[in-house]
Amino acid sequence: MTARLVPVTDDEEYLRLAEGFPLPAEQAPVWDRFDTAVADRRPWGRLAFYSAQNVSGDRPDALVSFTRLDLPGGLAFLWAKLGPVWRQEPTAEQEADLRRLLVAALRRTDPRVVFARMHVQHDAGDVLPMMRGITYDQTVVVTLGVSDEELMASLKKRGRRDVRKALRDESLTVSEETGISLEGFRELYTLLEETGERGGYGVHPAEHYHAMMDSLGPGHARLFVTRRDGRPLSWGLVTVHGEFAAYSWAASNAEGRSALAADAMVWLILTTLNAAGVRTFDMGGAGSERYPGLNNLTQFKTKFNEHVVPYPAARDIPARPALYRALGAARTARHGLRSALSGARDLPQNLSGAGQRTLGSLRRAARRLP
Repeated sequence: MTARLVPVTDDEEYLRLAEGFPLPAEQAPVWDRFDTAVADRRPWGRLAFYSAQNVSGDRPDALVSFTRLDLPGGLAFLWAKLGPVWRQEPTAEQEADLRRLLVAALRRTDPRVVFARMHVQHDAGDVLPMMRGITYDQTVVVTLGVSDEELMASLKKRGRRDVRKALRDESLTVSEETGISLEGFRELYTLLEETGERGGYGVHPAEHYHAMMDSLGPGHARLFVTRRDGRPLSWGLVTVHGEFAAYSWAASNAEGRSALAADAMVWLILTTLNAAGVRTFDMGGAGSERYPGLNNLTQFKTKFNEHVVPYPAARDIPARPALYRALGAARTARHGLRSALSGARDLPQNLSGAGQRTLGSLRRAARRLP
């Protein structure tokens, strides 16, 4: 037998093939709603991978769904968020075969795609660190399907203490706010800006996250918020598909961290998902030796399950290596130019008109670089 990568164009067939897979919303057909609701991205397609060891060919070894995102110059890249989804842990050979077949298909049918981004268990020569963005190679998973009392007992001692303390704080109100308006979400968005600044990463405009919630709908995107006197202290956005749920985004401010607002919120998330029939909740990443910047998340998330488990990190797989290198060089140039221009704020304000125009042109050029 030889390995095969087969397009799956029928959504019902894809979901039939996915039976028994831990399929997240990000890898399900429902994600197409979000991809069509936001500019510069669209659904690319879904694939089923059959390894060389798959003798029967009845069930695929992996499923993967890609989003196509625009790059400058009419180019694009593919992103399989939380994918591929494997029936069982893949071998290095199986992952390599999937990548080889994918790159060959892209070169043959979609030459404007520069690279594909997806999660990879085994590093290899054709796998590169993400050009930009944050990833992780460990996560915390909470198993549900038990009573709330058993769920509380399964928490780490520190977790039980902090959850109970937060729940006793009568100044805190924790609730689900799924279906929030864009105007209402803008208030929550300030917490995400603060969280991004604290963590050293950029965030999308508020409309991006609201479009995600609005397009996926309440069955697949659920929002939980902790408030004090009406003011938001923390919030978490969870994606849900069948028995699987995952943290998508979360934010808090300094007051919220001091008040254990997120502890109370996560407890509501767990009990709500548990009642809805969800059986697995992925808390969306933890720190590790390779990604120490996420260690503060580990301290919080291991309150709810002390065991940290490996997770395949997101990686870039170039389909057009020369173009990929050019994009990387342009990105490096952009960062250098932005750094230089940030220093230009200290230049004398009485620059000549020509000097001001030149500086403005450089700033606009920096924004256009990928």
